[in-house]
Amino acid sequence: MNRFQSTLIALGTAGVLAISVEAVVAADAELDIVDTAVSAGNFQTLAAALTAADLVDTLKGDGPFTVFAPTDDAFAKLPAGTVENLLKAENLDQLTAILTYHVVAGAVTADQVVNLTAAATVNGQSVDISMNGSNVMVDGAKVVMTDIMASNGVIHVIDSVILPE
Repeated sequence: MNRFQSTLIALGTAGVLAISVEAVVAADAELDIVDTAVSAGNFQTLAAALTAADLVDTLKGDGPFTVFAPTDDAFAKLPAGTVENLLKAENLDQLTAILTYHVVAGAVTADQVVNLTAAATVNGQSVDISMNGSNVMVDGAKVVMTDIMASNGVIHVIDSVILPE
């Protein structure tokens, strides 16, 4: 096992995130990605954005998908008014581009991520995957929890919203 794998496993098992860890870890793999995230309670902004962009049914579909899911705290890091502006109907294309930048086709678990330096997202651009000390990074966002299994894929929790070019 290399250092990257060890870090991912440690992050996935240590629960180093102050987000209803019990709710996420206890997630029922029979739930789809959307319902798993909603049941965790810390992805309300993500759920609202998916609804506004009409992506809920897609992420409730067969998949499989891998979602790098920013928490409500991650969305709160954006400049004031950003989320509200993105949720406006006239910004639907931009919102969709941002949300689909957080999704990779296929179920990519932590043990597979360790072999990647990038991953193609469903919006057509790639995210960079790297190490920063002992932290796994996806386009500058720290992965704070891995391998939350859902019936149609996997969720990896990140601490920041990642933005496409």
